[in-house]
Amino acid sequence: MKVFRDIRAIQEFCAGLRRKGKSIGFVPTMGALHEGHLSLIRAAKKENEIVCVSIFVNPTQFGPSEDFNKYPRPVSRDRALCAGEGVDILFMPSPAQMYGKGARTFVEVGGLGGVLCGASRKGHFRGVATVVAKLFNIVQPDRAYFGRKDFQQTVIVRRMARELNFPVRVVVMPTVREAGGLALSSRNRYLSAQERLRALSLSRSLRLAKQRAAAGVKDSARIIREMKASIGRDARIEYIAIVHPDTLEPVTRINGTAAVVLAARVGSTRLIDNIIISPR
Repeated sequence: MKVFRDIRAIQEFCAGLRRKGKSIGFVPTMGALHEGHLSLIRAAKKENEIVCVSIFVNPTQFGPSEDFNKYPRPVSRDRALCAGEGVDILFMPSPAQMYGKGARTFVEVGGLGGVLCGASRKGHFRGVATVVAKLFNIVQPDRAYFGRKDFQQTVIVRRMARELNFPVRVVVMPTVREAGGLALSSRNRYLSAQERLRALSLSRSLRLAKQRAAAGVKDSARIIREMKASIGRDARIEYIAIVHPDTLEPVTRINGTAAVVLAARVGSTRLIDNIIISPR
């Protein structure tokens, strides 16, 4: 496994691979790798000759009161996991490498970045879109792999890649869950044992929504009420919404495929999750 920290060095290396006709699959991460990340790496290995993983805790997607400084950075463990999965290239740049002094150029994502998670995390998706655009330009992969757990992020990245004409196919893989249904997340490590049990109410409420839609319930407001009742006091709900899976616009009546998305705090830990539903 080749490890790069310098942008020019990895650009030149990847360009050489492309000249040889090698296909590159790319998995961008912020580290603290778990089985969800590893599932993306395995998918990339199946579909590409070369797999590149980036580990970069991106400062521009954290707000002033968020957990940038305490975000887990188990670098040695992450490197070992990547090596164990047969990753070919590991890119671990510093913030100075990625942004330099006085960076002024960012990718704006319009209305998609101001709703749902973006309503309470101002500038978050501008930071996400900017760093993903930079990484796409650096690695220039054929395919890039993202997990569906970060549903809003996947919608924004797909839209950005299409509208800015990046020659990359964005591949969205299913959410990986623990045995009880909790979506895997690097932030799950912040949960106490009791909080982890309470957090299971989130995935249960999503399964309830799927069942109600499959049973013929089309009223989104009714399903959301039932989800809130199901969660009860197990979590402090930030939002629950039923939206169009491509535009994130609210769906009041479920007549086709829709996404149920939620964010909530269990203790001090903010968790997000989602499920795709369809009417009977």
